[in-house]
Amino acid sequence: MTVYDSVILGIIEGVTEFLPVSSTAHLVLTAQLLGLKSSRGLESFNIIIQLAPILAVILIYWNKLIRSFDLWFKLAIAFIPTGIAGLLLYDYILSLFSPQIASLWIAITGIMFIAVELKNKNRAPKIENEEEISYKLAIYIGLIQAFSLVPGISRSGITTLGAMILGVSRDSAIRFSFLLAIPTMFIASSYTIYKDWHNLELENIEILLIGFLVSFIIGLIAIKTFLKIVSKYSFIPFGIYLIITAIFFFFVGYETKFE
Repeated sequence: MTVYDSVILGIIEGVTEFLPVSSTAHLVLTAQLLGLKSSRGLESFNIIIQLAPILAVILIYWNKLIRSFDLWFKLAIAFIPTGIAGLLLYDYILSLFSPQIASLWIAITGIMFIAVELKNKNRAPKIENEEEISYKLAIYIGLIQAFSLVPGISRSGITTLGAMILGVSRDSAIRFSFLLAIPTMFIASSYTIYKDWHNLELENIEILLIGFLVSFIIGLIAIKTFLKIVSKYSFIPFGIYLIITAIFFFFVGYETKFE
């Protein structure tokens, strides 16, 4: 992997991590287009740079996080289902990656976004602020997030959709999804580092750091831009994008077996 590859992957991660699209699918396809061979080292690189946008979320929502212990507890509760499923099914989940499975679920997610937006068009949300989300609702959102372990299902996308279906406003659903990424992605990345530390190419640590820094900066920009866009417009354009992306992934495909 070169510095150029690291920068490109960092940009893709920063842009897609909090959009309602599959960041993993975009990273895998981008790596293939760059001519990078699929490997445990590349997978670990992708997982580690996912921590960068999480730091961006913490920075943006720092004031909200430090003043609300209750919100932290809700996020912890919401993370539990995904944590258990990920721990028990880690190796099996890695074996699921294929163009067919990813394309199918990317398309389904896109259709769901369009359907939910059309259904909620004339319906007022029950919850206008993410801090009003109850513990029970947090658990439900956490159960929905667990489905993001399936290849092609965006974590931010499915949790935002789930929250909206449960009556949370679009803006609040997005913010709760962003915040839920903090425990989810931090623990997932830490577990991957622990499990596959021997596959990390530490002799090229500067390349990893460059990708991490780029992902952090782009993540900051992407989060703020995305929030401004969805506050004015619906998710329907993203739904259409996902369907088009699914078709592209299906016909182009990408190699997923570790070599």
